[in-house]
Amino acid sequence: MRPPAPARSLPALCALICLLTACSGDTSSSTAASTSATGTAATTTAPTSGPAPADALDAQVDAALAALDRRARVAQLFVVGVPLAGLDAGDALVEDGVGGVFLAGRSQATAEDLAAVTGRWVDTAPGPRPWVAADQEGGQVQALRGPGFELLPAAAEQGQLPPDELAALADGLGASLAAAGVTLDLAPVADVVPAGTEADNDPIGAFGRQYGSTAADVAADVGTVVDGLAAHGVTSTLKHFPGLGLVDENTDEAAGVTDPVTTADSEQVAVFGELAASPAEPFVMLSSATYPAIDPSAPATFSRVVITDVLRGRLGFDGPVITDDVGAAVAVQDIPPGERATRFLEAGGTLVLTVDPDVYPEMLGAVLARAEADPAFAATVDAAVRTALTAKARAGLLG
Repeated sequence: MRPPAPARSLPALCALICLLTACSGDTSSSTAASTSATGTAATTTAPTSGPAPADALDAQVDAALAALDRRARVAQLFVVGVPLAGLDAGDALVEDGVGGVFLAGRSQATAEDLAAVTGRWVDTAPGPRPWVAADQEGGQVQALRGPGFELLPAAAEQGQLPPDELAALADGLGASLAAAGVTLDLAPVADVVPAGTEADNDPIGAFGRQYGSTAADVAADVGTVVDGLAAHGVTSTLKHFPGLGLVDENTDEAAGVTDPVTTADSEQVAVFGELAASPAEPFVMLSSATYPAIDPSAPATFSRVVITDVLRGRLGFDGPVITDDVGAAVAVQDIPPGERATRFLEAGGTLVLTVDPDVYPEMLGAVLARAEADPAFAATVDAAVRTALTAKARAGLLG
């Protein structure tokens, strides 16, 4: 996403949610098999206190799934924007069981004041607790700026810090977000912008959002930030796969953005694979640009080749894959909102991010309708829900 613009309002959201609530449909549990591997237990004479951690995690996810009907499961696949200038609007979304709330815009509110709101959301969620997400990169992309939040330098400046200073900055970032109840940072940027091309790279380099100009530098610095966030229980998001470092235009502001150079073997693709394997278990955010050398048929967000074949297959990533904004971004405006959601999930994605809350009911309804009519798509949705809830279990949002 670009530096925050003024947040949109929430007209008619409650009414639209109420209309969709009547569409809850099938309440049966038809979930895909768990992606967790179960090893062979070693024989021991010592007493055991309970199941192995992986088994306990699976059991927790199974219990959460069993408590959700189809509509509630599908709602877990959406992260929906709420303006920081009017956070009370998030109450209806949380009560509706949305998977996450994105804090849109900028705010001078204190961490303590934000914690009061996010704490209320945790207390009122009818099922799994929602992710509370923010864009907290640094520089021009820093949503939370009030007391309790350090004003961070842009990533390009962060990347010039000595390793110990960057680690301290990342630790402070994680602590401040955790204090405000933010559990998901839509950062850090893992895109590689070649030296000398920054000014021509509109979405990343022009704003200094990159940590370096080589894959090695980016991997080291981004890994430090991921670890600093994880130390305080904040999940990070690597963005924007397979990379926005070589494009000229911003997908938030332009349609048809294309990177004709990047291939599945490019170093900026490999960076994501290296970082995504972190024990901190970050999310991966998709780019909405098109990569003809990987898949000329669709933007990365809607490409099964990019998501399933390259990110999941070749790079081995099995965690949550989230869209960049597919609500207000110009890059997707020629596609109906409902189709944006179904195409992304069909390609192998997990979480749909929309900064514009007004399109959420249409997206939710489209996924529900398709799942009810198409058993294969329903199985795909169930697998995505399991991935989403497994991440919540690891983050402590189920127990």
